Amino acid sequence: MAIASIDALALAQALIRRPSVTPKDAGALDILEAVLKELGFVTHRLPFGDVDNLYARLGDGAPHFCFAGHSDVVPVGEGWKADPFAAEVREGLLYGRGAADMKSAIAAFVAAAARTRAPKGSISLMITGDEEGLAVNGTVKLLEWLKERGERIDHCIVGEPTGVGRAGDTLKIGRRGSINFKVTVSGMQGHVGYPQKAKNPIPVLAELVTQLASHKLDKGTEHFDPSTLAFTSMDVGNDATNVIPGEARAAFNIRFNDKHTPESLAHWVEDRALRMSEESGCRIDIKAQTSGVAFLTAPGKFTQLISDTVASITGQAPFFSTSGGTSDARFIKDVCPVVELGLAGTTMHKADECVPVAEIHALTEIYAAILAAYFAKPPTEQRGDRHF
Repeated sequence: MAIASIDALALAQALIRRPSVTPKDAGALDILEAVLKELGFVTHRLPFGDVDNLYARLGDGAPHFCFAGHSDVVPVGEGWKADPFAAEVREGLLYGRGAADMKSAIAAFVAAAARTRAPKGSISLMITGDEEGLAVNGTVKLLEWLKERGERIDHCIVGEPTGVGRAGDTLKIGRRGSINFKVTVSGMQGHVGYPQKAKNPIPVLAELVTQLASHKLDKGTEHFDPSTLAFTSMDVGNDATNVIPGEARAAFNIRFNDKHTPESLAHWVEDRALRMSEESGCRIDIKAQTSGVAFLTAPGKFTQLISDTVASITGQAPFFSTSGGTSDARFIKDVCPVVELGLAGTTMHKADECVPVAEIHALTEIYAAILAAYFAKPPTEQRGDRHF
């Protein structure tokens, strides 16, 4: 049971002052765990590989509402005018790496949970130190651990910085999938003066790039924008001016909506490559790596509860969105309905990352109201209402 008052700003500052650049924790989870224990949460530190993680739960009944997030941050980079780990407040703004993404949201939820009196169910936090990294020793392993213990999450909010202008103005109800491809075209090296004796892979790769890049994958769906394909590199590694290279390479990414699966997209790319290989006589190798599949938490009682509650605090219902990159919600969607709601992401990953202090307090109010509304009347639509 919550027993103390938590200052969200002070907790956010304490977390930011721990330079937890992936995969280092630097003591951030120690701070968080100590606060949660004071509030009555039962905590578990769960290191997997070189990543430390934290799971904390208050209560043991249903419904079980979970807040998921990450304490790790991206590297500092260049161009800072403020100390990235000093957590200074200047002119109403909290500066620091992780201020927007997403230590302030963690602090806001903890402060909100501290206000929740005797919830008719349980509240948990699932905090990983691996979201900004490879994402293999964090949320995925935490979910496996929960499954082994027989713990079931009913609904989840991920505290990613989803806002466009202010806290709560956008609710992520899904995410596009992401798949990376590497293409290698192998021909035959030769002298530029005798091109007929070589097999140049560059025109073959160029034609394949043109075909793939010009293809419209779809027109979008009710909740998703059209899928996109973007090339990120083309390379032959050839500095010689009199040599036709024997190999050419390219890489591209597809961000896809729920009209596609990684398998269907890989099949489409491989089919195009096979046709090109047969026409050119060059060998074309395709390697694909999936970062996440497209998913949607369909609008229903859970999303409506979040929307109505946000509107009661801010005066405006959030816009439902599926835009952006990937998040750990792509793993959580396999176990329960999940949405993302947090601060504005204007400065995340940038130099002088910062958020207005007033927005941290506003997000705290939103989270507190959501917890109150959730436990007053838990949403009843369940797992069948999610689409993959």
